[in-house]
Amino acid sequence: AERGGWLRLIRTKRSGPHSFWSLIELFGTALEALPELSIRGGAKNPLTPFSAERAEQEYRGLRDIGGSLITAADTVFPVLLRQINDPPPVLSILGNPELLPRPSIAMVGARNASTNGARFAGKLAQGLAAERFNVVSGLARGIDAAVHAATVKTGTVAVVAGGVDVSYPREHDDLYRAIIEDSVVIAEMPLGMQPTARHFPHRNRIIAGMSAATVVVEAAHRSGSLITARYAADFSREVCAVPGNPLDPRAEG
Repeated sequence: AERGGWLRLIRTKRSGPHSFWSLIELFGTALEALPELSIRGGAKNPLTPFSAERAEQEYRGLRDIGGSLITAADTVFPVLLRQINDPPPVLSILGNPELLPRPSIAMVGARNASTNGARFAGKLAQGLAAERFNVVSGLARGIDAAVHAATVKTGTVAVVAGGVDVSYPREHDDLYRAIIEDSVVIAEMPLGMQPTARHFPHRNRIIAGMSAATVVVEAAHRSGSLITARYAADFSREVCAVPGNPLDPRAEG
């Protein structure tokens, strides 16, 4: 019942991790108090809590495809992710959740990665996996795909921006299925949600938050990889960069 209450609260409209933890601290689940609290907070219309029926539907839908729902109170929830300010209270899991308590290193980089960058990323990822680290990335094109492919059999964590059941980009369908088979895919967003631009910073926050260090292999001056690196620095984690050609735009970041 408590797990369902957490899911309902985080899925309620305009309820993000910060408001979730504030409400939990002050009111318990706060579901019954939400309409009154939203009016007192200045909302024109009272917030309606996410329904128990829809929460049950999401939970059963996840179970039906072999997934599970974990909360920040569960022992398999990544330890370092639990330590950041306002961690995601609920994560959807496909694959092997027993990998999640292992120490993790994030590796991120350019979608239009160079051949040498992708090759080096894979080699470095294999070296980390040999030392019993999970390698965490975002299942994007380029560097992300290279590190997942190199460590899918030894322990890789793909953090996706949409629902855990949504393979994106579609060209990674085979890689996505291989990760579910041998490693683990995690998502903060609801089941079935297609990723949009606003979801990717949330994904990057999780990648940095669950990792002891973030390694940037290649990144343009303005890129999502640098968002992940900034999150890692904000969380007082190590931020590392692979040297690149100073004339290559992919090394500017």
